[in-house]
This record gives sequence, structure tokens and C-alpha cells, in this order.
Amino acid sequence: MDQRIAADHNQIRPEIVTTYEQLLHAYAIRSICFMEEHGVKAAQTFDGNDYQATHIIVYSGDEPIGTLRIRWFKDFAKFERTAFREAYRNVHTLKAAAEFAFDHVARKGFERVITHAQPKYARLWRMGFGFRNVEGKKPIYFDGHEEPYLELVKDLTPPDNAIRVDTDSVVLFRTEGYWDAPSKFEAAATI
Repeated sequence: MDQRIAADHNQIRPEIVTTYEQLLHAYAIRSICFMEEHGVKAAQTFDGNDYQATHIIVYSGDEPIGTLRIRWFKDFAKFERTAFREAYRNVHTLKAAAEFAFDHVARKGFERVITHAQPKYARLWRMGFGFRNVEGKKPIYFDGHEEPYLELVKDLTPPDNAIRVDTDSVVLFRTEGYWDAPSKFEAAATI
């Protein structure tokens, strides 16, 4: 009997990767989607930027089903390596992950996020998530991909509690994405 949670069930749960197990789950999803499904080489799937990035892992119950990587630049964040297992590629799952990622980027005070996508996926980013084409930039080609990648951008509005230079210092010590939850070491930090 298939125990998998339905792809549109409310147990879809995106999380910021904070453990090695979660990172392994993200790598497994990327391996399945990029290497197995699309024949992308391992060296391109895992390109050396994983240690300078924030990763999001998406679960259905306890099963890892999707991931994306966020890299941080001076005045924008960049979504990369977005991948979802085939059975979970639906609007409900993608929307839950995208909204979580947008909220995370905005909470860090960023007002813009970009991504690069092939035309068939660029359409989804534009229609489903409010991105627009970046004008004046040429499409880029990657080894093994016949279609060009287009650069897309989305403007965000940081919330009032965005992490900024004047944010309470104790918050700056907290775990990425868990800024509202005191850490177990916080009492020692506030003495």
C-alpha cells in the first residue's frame, strides 16, 4: 500500500537546511532530478557554491520531495538548483516552497530575487510567482542544454521585522531562518 502523502496535502513543509541530514536530502533530490532525469553531470549539479548558500528542503511528511538553493549578493538573492521529485511537481507544492523562499529572502532585508530558467520553466516563474524578464541581458547556454536560460527578477517587500544592522544583537546570533526562536545558548549571550 502506498503511504505517500498526497502532493496537495497540507503536510508539505519547507524548511531552512540546518543539519547535515537535511543537506543530504537536498543533494539526493538534486541528484534524482538533474543527474538521473536530465543527464546533467555531477560536476555541474554540484558546482562548488553549496557551501556559500542557504538551502531549502521541502518535505511531504518526513519524505524529502524538493529543494532550492539561495545565494546572496550585494543587493539581491539568487534562486538556483530548484528541483522537485516528479510526483510532487504541482502548483500547491511549488507555491508553498516559493512563498517560503520569498519570505526568507525578504526577512533578510533583500528587495529583489533573480533566477535563471529555460523558457518552459521561465513561463512558470513569471505566471505563477510574479517574476519578469530582465531586459537587456542575453540568454545563456549551458553544456548539455539545448535551450537558453533566461534571467528573471522579482521585487520583494521586506517586512517590518527584516534583519537589518539595527536588529537586536541577540537575533543576529540565532540560527538562519529561526530568528524568532531563542537559541539554547542565548541566556549566556545576554549576560
